[in-house]
Amino acid sequence: MVEQSAKAHDVDPLLVHSIIKVESNYNPYAVSSKGAEGLMQLTPGTARMLGVSNSFDPQQNIEAGVKYLKYLQSVYKDDRLALAAYNAGPGAVAKYKQVPPYRETQNYVDQVGKRYSSAKAAADAKQAAAPKPPEPAPSAPEHPKLEQFVDENGRLYLRTTQ
Repeated sequence: MVEQSAKAHDVDPLLVHSIIKVESNYNPYAVSSKGAEGLMQLTPGTARMLGVSNSFDPQQNIEAGVKYLKYLQSVYKDDRLALAAYNAGPGAVAKYKQVPPYRETQNYVDQVGKRYSSAKAAADAKQAAAPKPPEPAPSAPEHPKLEQFVDENGRLYLRTTQ
């Protein structure tokens, strides 16, 4: 579900996985002390805004969370600020014009950032270690066909044809 939603919204699935791990530790029934729900910890207001009828439905939760993250990325053009807005709200980022000075938000941005960096490094290492498909053998060069014929004196001649 993560890969499908991430691809649909042009968001790195590794970032989405990092957010889910930090937000809910993949518990679709997680509820925060502030009332955020599900895998991506959508607040009831954000869930309503994004058309979510059941925040505990992993498909709806991930789709809405990824859509919201993409929106924040397009607004801030900086993943750290997008993550801060995801956690503390866009108003807090607008007020401070940086990651707000809230310990929870700063810790959140750092935790997601570290997980994301580690996930990207692991994916890069896995890709580098993967066996490369064999190079296709070079195709034989095209040569004109040879045609042979014998003249009236019995001499053999060769000529090329197209």
